[in-house]
Amino acid sequence: METQTQFFRDTWAEINLDHLYENVKNIKGHIPDDVNVFAVVKANAYGHGDVQTSLTALAAGAHGLAVAFLDEAISLRRGGISAPILVLGATRPKDVKIASQLDISLTVFHKEWLEEAERQLSKEDHLNLHIKCDTGMGRIGVRTAEELKGVEEYICFHPQFKLEGIFTHFATADELNDDYLDEQLRRFEYMLEQLESLPAYIHSSNSAATLRKTNTLFNAVRVGIAIYGLTPSLEMKPELPFPLKEVFSLHSRLIHTKELAAGEKVSYGATYETGESEWIGTIPIGYADGWLRKLQGQAVLVDGERVPIVGRICMDQCMIRLPESRSIGTRVTLIGKQDEASITMDEIAQKLDTINYEIPCIISTRVPRIYIRNGEATEVSNKLLSTGIPSHQENNDPFDE
Repeated sequence: METQTQFFRDTWAEINLDHLYENVKNIKGHIPDDVNVFAVVKANAYGHGDVQTSLTALAAGAHGLAVAFLDEAISLRRGGISAPILVLGATRPKDVKIASQLDISLTVFHKEWLEEAERQLSKEDHLNLHIKCDTGMGRIGVRTAEELKGVEEYICFHPQFKLEGIFTHFATADELNDDYLDEQLRRFEYMLEQLESLPAYIHSSNSAATLRKTNTLFNAVRVGIAIYGLTPSLEMKPELPFPLKEVFSLHSRLIHTKELAAGEKVSYGATYETGESEWIGTIPIGYADGWLRKLQGQAVLVDGERVPIVGRICMDQCMIRLPESRSIGTRVTLIGKQDEASITMDEIAQKLDTINYEIPCIISTRVPRIYIRNGEATEVSNKLLSTGIPSHQENNDPFDE
């Protein structure tokens, strides 16, 4: 699909909101009707765009949203999102008042935090809280029944606080061996038995557990990677209950082509040498955009054909070996489909020796996002042009000598 866009370099990502909508609908259809879906949109929705992703997920049936820290939740509220939002990570006690004012739910995991947070709130303030239980992830959370009871008791005896939820996080849900997951689940169920009363939301399942387990659902799930059309792990890919559709694709265009004779060098370090007469094309994307140097040798798609990146990837550009001369402006797909050929996020992750989660997150904000809805480009987000220069003039005073 060719689009007229509001940016000035021929490199962009396309975010297919139709695919995201379908993924969320399929997840909703896979679990019982009384289980609420919290769409995880932390890290700018894994690089896809927080507000656009959130609106689509909510339209597809998600009940609420989850983020990593308070700034991300505030961004969603400023973007007009009114749905429930849960901050999964730690929040400084001194910042709880803004969470209260914006109706943002926070995570708590020790009593001392509550004591300090209470001092920041007036009697009229109201703050929803979810208790995090560490059942084996070793990250944050209460670990003993004594800790849990202390937190619950403090919340119940202070009217500014409301215990809205309790949750844990599985460390190995994306592995087919369930021994450790089952142990974590037993610990969580024991924690639930220690509560005087159960809160509105009980959740433990991430994407992997939501897709492949039934005894971990409780009444809410937190689904992140799967809504973006990516499998939580290659190991569980054959076990997926329905196909996931990738939402993110990455594209550029040829800005220069040349025919080099045999023995010519390409890029820094002269690490690539032509073995014969070769057509070399240049595309305007590099490691500053998140297209890392380790991707040297990775294939991209030109006219539906896989062609390799040759030479070291530069900060802003890289070179590819073409089968023959191609016109300036020819589309190059780095992640996504052309005709019957495709390059998946999993392929790029394997090349980088990492997980697919990391790939859309590292494609930087230098790369504009084009949003596709109902098969048409409906919005462009170019972070480089979203902030006005005049607002920074006050910070342009001379430095003290």
